[in-house]
Amino acid sequence: MVGTDLIDRQANRQAVDGIRHTRKPDDRDVLVDIQDLCTYFYTPEGVVHALGGVDLKIGRGRTLGLVGESGCGKTVLALTILRLIPEPPGKIVRGRVLFEGTDLLSLDQAGIREIRGNKISMIFQEPMTSLNPVFTIGSQIEEVLMLHQSHRAPTRKQARTLAVELLDMVGIPYPHRRIDDYPHQLSGGMCQRVMIAMALACRPSLMIADEPTTALDVTTQAQILALMGELKEELNTSILLVTHDLGVVAQSCEDVAVMYTGNVVEHASVEDIFSRPLHPYTKGLMRSIPTVDARRRGERLHAIPGNVPTLRDMPKGCTFHNRCDEVMDVCRHERPLMFRPHPDHCVRCWRYTNG
Repeated sequence: MVGTDLIDRQANRQAVDGIRHTRKPDDRDVLVDIQDLCTYFYTPEGVVHALGGVDLKIGRGRTLGLVGESGCGKTVLALTILRLIPEPPGKIVRGRVLFEGTDLLSLDQAGIREIRGNKISMIFQEPMTSLNPVFTIGSQIEEVLMLHQSHRAPTRKQARTLAVELLDMVGIPYPHRRIDDYPHQLSGGMCQRVMIAMALACRPSLMIADEPTTALDVTTQAQILALMGELKEELNTSILLVTHDLGVVAQSCEDVAVMYTGNVVEHASVEDIFSRPLHPYTKGLMRSIPTVDARRRGERLHAIPGNVPTLRDMPKGCTFHNRCDEVMDVCRHERPLMFRPHPDHCVRCWRYTNG
């Protein structure tokens, strides 16, 4: 995990350092509005409810951290936004994904291709396997520029010049020389920088980064996160940062959405999530984080009891009720709605029915 002391600094940050995080986007500042989004996978063993009615908003020019355990639906949500779910076995059952006011789920294939790689880009996990090993990094960036800018496609020469500029922008030294390198000639961190260059090639409004620091050493992780933050500010690009690392969230995000069993259970600013979590699952995550705080020296780390239910056989009511230490009778029988106990803080828990 990237520097657990970052979490302590985040929770105790001075007010002046938190100014940029205090304002949640209003409707005019919303870039992506996801409503009741459901994605299922139909397998021989049964139906996997990968997404079970997700509601989420991503603000313009902001970084939203999407956190949760492995298998909770984070990557499926990212792929659903771009309609990259393989059908079959997957299917987007219902919902809306409003991007700049347009429902991406209602577009035909030509329409969604105009969005992918152009207005919305994605950085996939494992950069060493995401890049094509038989093409130079320059040719792969050039392909992005020429393929996704259909109305103003550059020539091959212009694309190469732009590719060099992009490599320089993401901090790759000697870009005029490195442009002809193959992926195996670069380190993992350099390959991730190439992936970021490809993602930013068309100046997208939204960049989805799926575990962008996985398999990188701590120093390289910090460099990649710093680079993404700098480019976001420079280009005013929104970022959906998919991660299971709360240290990364504390360091890089302004807003946080916590996922559990295919749904968002809490959505708030990063300060609120770390300083006053509301959902019992989020509270459990916060208590399980190692800390260097001297006031908590000698405390045992908290472990959330029980096991995550399978997405093929979801329990009735709240999917967390069999692990929750605040469970009520209604939790065992009725699926909770998303409540808003504070203006900028949403939580899917019956305890906050009345705010």
